[in-house]
Amino acid sequence: MTVREIRVFGDPVLRTKAEPVDPASPGTAALVQDLLDTVRLPGRAGVAACQIGTAQAAFSFNVDGEVGYVLNPRIVEVRGEPELVDEGCLSVPDLGFPTPRHPWCRVEGVDLDGAEVVLEGEGLMAQMLQHEMGHLDGRLYLQSLERDMRARALEAVRAAPWY
Repeated sequence: MTVREIRVFGDPVLRTKAEPVDPASPGTAALVQDLLDTVRLPGRAGVAACQIGTAQAAFSFNVDGEVGYVLNPRIVEVRGEPELVDEGCLSVPDLGFPTPRHPWCRVEGVDLDGAEVVLEGEGLMAQMLQHEMGHLDGRLYLQSLERDMRARALEAVRAAPWY
């Protein structure tokens, strides 16, 4: 079991757009195992590959007792007007802010065998999908905050002991 260290705000890999992965590559299987091992720790809903130091298009999830992963994911549908939901991030530890998220989301990608993976849902699943896809686009959730809240969030980050 390899639980990888989570990269935090300021690490350049968190600002890097993810590159597609080859599901058949032996390195991809190792990445998936590390993502799964890392997301299984308590309190973790999702872990994007960039959060463990590699800008590849993959993330793992642990929502409502379901643990899995997806490679080369893309959002194919969101439903509903964005609503403010309390959100945090392993890469911005101990801080949380109201973040606009669509109440329903659908993501499609593939697994290690190249078979289609479809993840969809509302609530925490929808929030996690949008959050992790932001990571794969090289964005932290702080960038999704409304303007005034983003300014407050950045002040809190600058005051954080890990920054």
